[in-house]
Amino acid sequence: MNAVLPDMIATQECCGFTTEPFTDNPRLQVVTIEADVMQRFVEGSEHWPLQALEYKPFLRFAIADFLDELTDNSLAPLLNAIMRSRDTGAFLLKYAAPLTALDGAQATELDIKLSTAVSHLIGVPNHDAMYGKFYARFTVKNTDNSDSYLRQAHRRMELHNDGTYVDERTDFVLMQKLGEANMEGGDSLLLHVDEWQELDKFYHHPLAKQDIFWGAPKSKNVSTKVQHPVFFEEDAQGKPHMLFIDQFAEPQNMAQGRYLYEMGESLEADPNFIRVPLPVGSMLVVQNHCWLHGRDKFVAHPELSRELLRQRGHFYQ
Repeated sequence: MNAVLPDMIATQECCGFTTEPFTDNPRLQVVTIEADVMQRFVEGSEHWPLQALEYKPFLRFAIADFLDELTDNSLAPLLNAIMRSRDTGAFLLKYAAPLTALDGAQATELDIKLSTAVSHLIGVPNHDAMYGKFYARFTVKNTDNSDSYLRQAHRRMELHNDGTYVDERTDFVLMQKLGEANMEGGDSLLLHVDEWQELDKFYHHPLAKQDIFWGAPKSKNVSTKVQHPVFFEEDAQGKPHMLFIDQFAEPQNMAQGRYLYEMGESLEADPNFIRVPLPVGSMLVVQNHCWLHGRDKFVAHPELSRELLRQRGHFYQ
């Protein structure tokens, strides 16, 4: 990986958190919030129950501002520098356990508050029609009969971008693990667009800029279809931004079908993806247009269960 990391994104310990590059790919930054900061976050956010955050959008900005203040206003600049740089564009945020022990429900509420604060430090989450809030919660179990691969435990969820079938811009995706039991496998998978070995083949293809229809199954609660190319824009450096998911593309002719099929096969065969284990409470946040993400399959267990949270939205302008 030949990326040049921004000056402020270096291994450091500052203001209640640490930052270091992920072992398998230094583009991904690992941010760990210290226990003392988490304890103060727990205590200081008690008067903002989760229901209040759901009902009053401005409180989501207040809790984000509070978290940043706990780090001497250094966390927001760092996270934005990571997300705005194509050379990084992703972070794994973890935390040391707060000093006060929390029960299961309290820990889950803390995790949702923390992810809400983090997302609002970098942008504004879109309404998630699947769950009806600014975030979505869903559970993966041992058996599933849903209409997409999202909850299917025993197969690999292929590499993709989010936001392919909605009108809202989806600059970032936040994926958080709220809980799990009897789990083995299921690591998050990431591939940076610039490290995809066959990028040039598909980016310079005659269909790369041709509009394609994208729809969604009923469970997503989005009935409209949209049209856009896979390579829908370039960034400030003239490098491609992607919007692709194999499940929801609706090719209208053989040429489109072949192009999309070959692209999916190429992405799944690429060796440059990384596996990212997520501890409970941690979150993976990616720049949606220059990182593709997926999930490895789980080892079967009759009592397998994992609860996940998703937020996705647009950067501040």
